[in-house]
Amino acid sequence: MSCTTILVGKKASYDGSTIIARDDDSGSGRYDPKKFVAIAPQEQPRHYRSVLSHVEIDLPDNPCRYSIVPNVLPNRGILAEAGVSERNVAMSATETIAVNERVLAADPLVVLQPADEADGKPEVPGGIGEEDIITLILPYVSTAREGVKRLAELLETYGTYESNGIIISDVDEIWYVETIGGHHWIARRVPDDKCAIIPNQLGIDYFDFDDAFSDAREFMCSADLTEFIETHHLGRAAGTQGGMNGGHCNPRVVFGTATAKDHIYNTPRAWYMYRYLDPADAENLTPESDDIPWCLEPENAVTVEDVDFLLGSHFEGTPYDPYGTQGTEESRHRYRPIGINRTGHMVAMQIRPYAPAESRSIMWISYGSG
Repeated sequence: MSCTTILVGKKASYDGSTIIARDDDSGSGRYDPKKFVAIAPQEQPRHYRSVLSHVEIDLPDNPCRYSIVPNVLPNRGILAEAGVSERNVAMSATETIAVNERVLAADPLVVLQPADEADGKPEVPGGIGEEDIITLILPYVSTAREGVKRLAELLETYGTYESNGIIISDVDEIWYVETIGGHHWIARRVPDDKCAIIPNQLGIDYFDFDDAFSDAREFMCSADLTEFIETHHLGRAAGTQGGMNGGHCNPRVVFGTATAKDHIYNTPRAWYMYRYLDPADAENLTPESDDIPWCLEPENAVTVEDVDFLLGSHFEGTPYDPYGTQGTEESRHRYRPIGINRTGHMVAMQIRPYAPAESRSIMWISYGSG
């Protein structure tokens, strides 16, 4: 689904909270209403079957209580979208992203293959996806890092049928995971003093393999990712063996896309969030820049009100505002804004270090268009 994400590290927020937030937009030509539900441990399935991919997974026997904001209609599965557990772990899943064709050729997506009665071929289930991820992870982990590791095991075992970004946070850390093809993945910790801004585009722009394969303080990834890059000639750093550059790479260049569609649909949204949060450093960026940083240090501490404004914004104060008077008729409809009329909801999940554990997490929910 189309959406826009902002992640606020604890030293970048106004009160020391970690904040993760995403709006969830219905596909063109339809509208998916949302609801809020709390899932008790006895209501959590012990055997899970996906509606969309038909993958079947046995689940652990120790789930905790958690709250989610799924679709009202069950025709496409649970689609939990956003959730917080009683262990004060939050998840937003998933941000639809895109990887390039070379990656998909090397590690294809795991899609459902229907049975073919004429040829006697049985159905082959697909992997996990947006419908499943929160349900399969959130009630079983106690920290964001544990969430990344459980997600990694599921991706490596079952694969995924789509390219997605997944956010997992606790009171101390925020981790952002991007799937790479059908089974591979990377994850980066949001620096405490920074905000990460993500449209529907693979966004991580720096990855440190030395850290990922040692202490994993800030980075984690598939165990074979460097070999995957080298074997399939995915690296694009000029003059470096295998595309590596001193133990690091730019995943956006190696795995991502930078197309004409991105310049209309994705990069303008990242540009506007960057412009709002750090106007001085955004002076040399444009709505079509391919080098908009994944994270930034905000000029001012970020509040929940800032998050709410950004995820409902439509390029206010620029020639690109479809409701404004600046620019021209063409410029006002040139780019896809963040807030649109088919937004199902916006959910900001704030985990407050100063609050008692039983009331530490807040889900700020806005239904419909922002």
